[in-house]
Amino acid sequence: MRFLIALLALVVALHAPAMGQEKSGLARLEPAHSWLRPEGRDRGKPRAYDLELAISQPIPFRAFLIGNPPRLVVDFRELDFTGLNPAEFNGAETVPGFRWGRFRPGWSRMVAELPGPYALRSAVEATGENGQPPTIRIRIEPVAPDEFVPRSGDGMSALWDTPDPAQVDPAIRRQDGRRPLRVTIDPGHGGIDPGAQVAGHTEAVLMLTFARELRESLMREGIEVTLTRQDDRFVPLERRMTAARGAGADLLISLHADALPQGGAAGATIYTWDPGANDRAARELAMRHDRADLLAGLDLDGTDDEIAGVLMDMARTDTRPRSRAVGETLRRSFADAGIEMHKHPLRGAAFSVLKSPDIPSVLIELGFLTDEHDRQNLIDPAWRARMSASITRAIVAWARDDAARARLLRQ
Repeated sequence: MRFLIALLALVVALHAPAMGQEKSGLARLEPAHSWLRPEGRDRGKPRAYDLELAISQPIPFRAFLIGNPPRLVVDFRELDFTGLNPAEFNGAETVPGFRWGRFRPGWSRMVAELPGPYALRSAVEATGENGQPPTIRIRIEPVAPDEFVPRSGDGMSALWDTPDPAQVDPAIRRQDGRRPLRVTIDPGHGGIDPGAQVAGHTEAVLMLTFARELRESLMREGIEVTLTRQDDRFVPLERRMTAARGAGADLLISLHADALPQGGAAGATIYTWDPGANDRAARELAMRHDRADLLAGLDLDGTDDEIAGVLMDMARTDTRPRSRAVGETLRRSFADAGIEMHKHPLRGAAFSVLKSPDIPSVLIELGFLTDEHDRQNLIDPAWRARMSASITRAIVAWARDDAARARLLRQ
């Protein structure tokens, strides 16, 4: 009977809009009645874990495991974590890492890093009785490394939210000036991954603010502009590139303002795709930029087969020099505007968001939040306006030159 009641509650939650009941009032986690608890007290060996989540109303959810490192991932339909700190969750300190946040419209995600390989033994939702709230109960148990089966629990891949192929118009090889230039701006990070956080400022918020201002500046020049995110939400790296492709973008500009643990980095820097880049700063920043999908429980390694990889490398023989030309034009524009730049302002790096084989792409580090002068620039509207104008002039100049080259190639 309990199972039938829980199942009925789940069906009601799933079909509430069709039944005229508004379930847009998000469910809330009740932390006082929720916990993550290891079994037993022997810390010398792996222990089973029980996760109990008290919620204000029944909601659809799913749980699964992924590896590298081992993680338990739980997805929820409309569970609001606003104002709650995962570090204060009962039992969060018993695992190597514990976090939550919104990661796509209508869905939130909880991720618990695990001390070793585990198996998902049960995941159920029970309706509350005697005034108690509905509860999601999950149990995981340690297993030998060869018994660890990542992405388990419901037989579905952890990549369940990968985007469908973009629906685009017939391909246009290169813009040649006969239509408005199309630019996609990608404000880095967002949602579950706030990016760098220094002195009360987060990279995700600052980049979204600047992206909106840059959009207005570009649109005044007749350029068509789209953003990969309109608010503080998580967008997987693959979806950012898909958004650009779906918009028919001629150029993708990713915006960041990072923090290097050692400090000492300052000034604007422009990156283009270079898988051979091996300097220490680029490696550290690549780890920061690409960590978002890992934080959200997504692993995208190994998704390109050999033939697709060869075809994409062939496409990049055209886009890489065009991306480099964008970077060089930006560097000159920054210099002309007196924008302070890193001592090596134009660099290559293996940032995933730059991998698109068919769209010229650049990543601009507007500055580093760990540098006080850069940080003050990023919160100064006058400096942001000067930077927006400088980027806009560079894009207009590059588009004019790129279109001329395209016309010559067709002749």
